[in-house]
Amino acid sequence: MSENNIANEQNAEQQVPQAEAQVETATKKTPVAVETAHDDFDWSVDKRNVSSYSKEEKEKYDLTYDGTFKVFEENSLLTGTVVGLTNTDVVINIGFKSDGLISLNEFRDLPGLKIGDEVEVLVVEKEDRDGNLHLSRKQARQKRAWEKIVEVYKTGEVVTGTVTSKTKGGLIVDVYGMETFLPGSQIDVKPVTDYDQFVGKTMEFKVVKVNETIRNAVVSHKALIESDIEQQRVDIISKLEKGQVLEGTIKNITDFGAFIDLGGLDGLLYITDISWGRISHPSEVLQMDQKINVVVLDFDDEKRRISLGYKQLTPHPWDTLPATITEGAKVKGKVVNIEDYGAFLEIMPGVEGLVHVSEISWASTPINAKEFFKLGEEYEAVVVTLSKDERKMSLSIKQLTEDPWSTIETKFPVESRHKGIVKNITPYGVFVELETGIGGMIHISDLSWIKRFNHPSEYTKVGSEIDVVILGIDKDNRKLSLGHKQIEEDPWNTFETIFPINSVHEGTVVKKDEKGATVQLQYGLEAYAPARHLRTEDEKPINVEDVKEFMIIEFDRSEKRILVSHTRVWEKAQAEEKEAVVKEKRAEADKTRKAVKNIQGKVEKATLGDLGALAELREKLKQSEGGEEKSAQ
Repeated sequence: MSENNIANEQNAEQQVPQAEAQVETATKKTPVAVETAHDDFDWSVDKRNVSSYSKEEKEKYDLTYDGTFKVFEENSLLTGTVVGLTNTDVVINIGFKSDGLISLNEFRDLPGLKIGDEVEVLVVEKEDRDGNLHLSRKQARQKRAWEKIVEVYKTGEVVTGTVTSKTKGGLIVDVYGMETFLPGSQIDVKPVTDYDQFVGKTMEFKVVKVNETIRNAVVSHKALIESDIEQQRVDIISKLEKGQVLEGTIKNITDFGAFIDLGGLDGLLYITDISWGRISHPSEVLQMDQKINVVVLDFDDEKRRISLGYKQLTPHPWDTLPATITEGAKVKGKVVNIEDYGAFLEIMPGVEGLVHVSEISWASTPINAKEFFKLGEEYEAVVVTLSKDERKMSLSIKQLTEDPWSTIETKFPVESRHKGIVKNITPYGVFVELETGIGGMIHISDLSWIKRFNHPSEYTKVGSEIDVVILGIDKDNRKLSLGHKQIEEDPWNTFETIFPINSVHEGTVVKKDEKGATVQLQYGLEAYAPARHLRTEDEKPINVEDVKEFMIIEFDRSEKRILVSHTRVWEKAQAEEKEAVVKEKRAEADKTRKAVKNIQGKVEKATLGDLGALAELREKLKQSEGGEEKSAQ
């Protein structure tokens, strides 16, 4: 519409209110209607006689105009054409009623961008707050990249990306223009500690995880390596045969063996298959990255496990045993294993012999192998038995010396006296070693003539020196019966005269229980007082360390036993006191009786007075006899 037409329309609009005002005034003055020029105005024609479009024409032209624009929705991807370039922005035409501006920074990957180039953009908003079309090439690239990433994740396709930076726990990789995460554990099959060496490198990856919600993806380079290794494994296993010799590289050493890289496939070399001899750790023979030849012992197609051997490439030592090693020969060996029943000596790598505990010493005293032997120590021994077929050898240390029991009677005759060392103590006796391989036991009853022990440890201890007498020899069972108390004469012959029955001696209570008390007498001799014989005259208890008088009530020389009584001591005193009173009264009665007889002999005839005196004497005599009877009772 031209400027003249717009002015005419404005004038017409101003004339309409004026005409309406005139009509309203005329109506108020006179009720008669007045016809005006306003009613005859043709609104379709302006003052310059310009015609407007008809309805059909307008619809026609609207359709033609709308056909020049594209129909699209927000957040959709479109291809636009560069129609302008400024220092900061790029003008993009996408067929909308207006063009969009995109920052030149989003085209840094296209340094040669020029007018007429087509680029893919994302419609962020059709109209922003200022009414402008909002486009983004960066978001378009991210959306397109995410679609590609999701697609290759589903198909398993390998993608190429560039490591842009290092982050916590891994690397950032640009894939299709979108940042993805490469964990450190997914960089290589081997542990990686230096991440910086990968920054800026272009590598192949496999998308292993996607998160649709936050649009995050995880990639892996290790998966590609493992895929290649897996193919190599299949090829290697398909060609494997038991007994096949392969070259490999030691890639890892553990306590139980070593892992050998066979060129894409790992095999396990157990520690028992490394050396014919015993080793405590594979590192004693093998080193990291060492190349060695190994033999295939076994393999499992399903589990893809390969068992390898290293020692099997050399002959077994038992098959090449020197001719000098025969029964009766002297050999040297190192202790490689200790058990309760003996120790194994390694004569040469892979050849071991057993020294049984019975072949350690000529002595009959039990020997603890784990206390006698130490790992790594060397010993000389004699080969007792040898079987190459069974690959067994028994050894003896004691046979390096002459059997001392062959001349036992001449060196240790019965009743001979010797000194020995206490080697062991049991509840029933003491084991004494007289010399290497020769020893015997002192029974607990043969430790002392006069003392009884509850346990031999009350008298001696391990390592102490002790005097002994040979009491007996059992050559077949290699046992000696020893005595210690026999060093001195049996004092019980003398004790029998010193401590006769009913003799009283001073003693000290050294031990007491419910049944009685142990009393120590002179010369260190011990006696026993039953509880009923511990009763005192004043009924007070006798305690340990009390010193009292005791009477010998039993003396058994054969059993070396003495029984004593304190009660008998004071009971005997009381009895003796009563007996003394009786004797005194009896003596007085005898004296009176004699006096009566004398009087009777002198008097020839009795007078009445004499008769009275005689009767009086008789009465006194009866009273005296009656008193004696009561005292006796």
